[in-house]
Amino acid sequence: MRLSKASQMSAPSPRLLGLATAVPKNVLRQPEVAAKALATFGRDSAIERLLPVYQNAGVDKRHACFPLDWYTADRDWAECNTQFVEQAVGLIERAAVQCLENAGRQPADIDAIVTVSSTGIAAPSLDAILANRLPFSADVTRLPIFGLGCGGGVLGLARGAALACAGYRNVLVLVVELCTLTFRRFDRTPGNIVATALFADGAAAALIGEGDGPAITCVGERTWPATLDVMGWDIENDGFGVVFSREIPAIIRREFRPAVDEFLAKHGMTVADVDAFVCHPGGAKVLAALQESLDLPAEALAPAADVLREYGNMSSASVLFVLERMYRPGGGRYLLSALGPGFTAAFLVLESPPQ
Repeated sequence: MRLSKASQMSAPSPRLLGLATAVPKNVLRQPEVAAKALATFGRDSAIERLLPVYQNAGVDKRHACFPLDWYTADRDWAECNTQFVEQAVGLIERAAVQCLENAGRQPADIDAIVTVSSTGIAAPSLDAILANRLPFSADVTRLPIFGLGCGGGVLGLARGAALACAGYRNVLVLVVELCTLTFRRFDRTPGNIVATALFADGAAAALIGEGDGPAITCVGERTWPATLDVMGWDIENDGFGVVFSREIPAIIRREFRPAVDEFLAKHGMTVADVDAFVCHPGGAKVLAALQESLDLPAEALAPAADVLREYGNMSSASVLFVLERMYRPGGGRYLLSALGPGFTAAFLVLESPPQ
């Protein structure tokens, strides 16, 4: 399978003008989650075998829309999705306001909005609801995107950069995932239990356009054939049923580095030309596989591990939390990457020339 056609951003390359993140106020600590999971699912040999996941996930705490007890009450999909819309709009509003303030822009300056989420459904879309709370222009272009999963943070930036290259001066990219709302209390499958050890809620906003800031110089993605069962959702009567293949770390070790090498080669680069790797921290095993695949020292992915430990897996939003933590002016060349349903690897190069 060949790498999908990588995009070289037009000259001048679009710039990342602002970045901000937001999380809900409720904090879930891993020992409390493990105890609640055991009480909810019950103790038997199958559950006992899975309990070490809470210690090995690389997560100490994370943020959620509601306190822990809320998730173990009887709730149907309709109620959870209603909460998704309400809570998601509040989070992207906070992130958007802070991002625009950081970039010195106003809502009326925004020409296009890209909104990425895969943990709930909204029609009208989240950006339309947000436009009734913030004074965007009435003719702002909106692009809501569903289904990219953990790859959505990188691919959302890529779509925003493409719009900027097409002539939109200020493109606001909004990413929000409320992964905790997908919890299904009667689902005792390994995937659902692993999700309770990893999943968290969070949002991010990025502004792309003309101005000062690091340049988005190229983007790309690779989708492997016959991998639709690796990651995603099964739609069940009571909501989203998580799909996690146990083979994800093995796939990364086998396939990720060749995909990275091919993407970089298309643009005259190698891994040695990358100053910092901004990887989506899907879990401790995923980070270990990425480190091995890229032949990196442990400290290279330490910021991603820190985000995982402090915030959990927020799906598409996580990589932007890592970028926020890692980026510094004059930091050189950053390679952003994430893996999502498809099974797809997403890439983006961010250039911050030495000062």
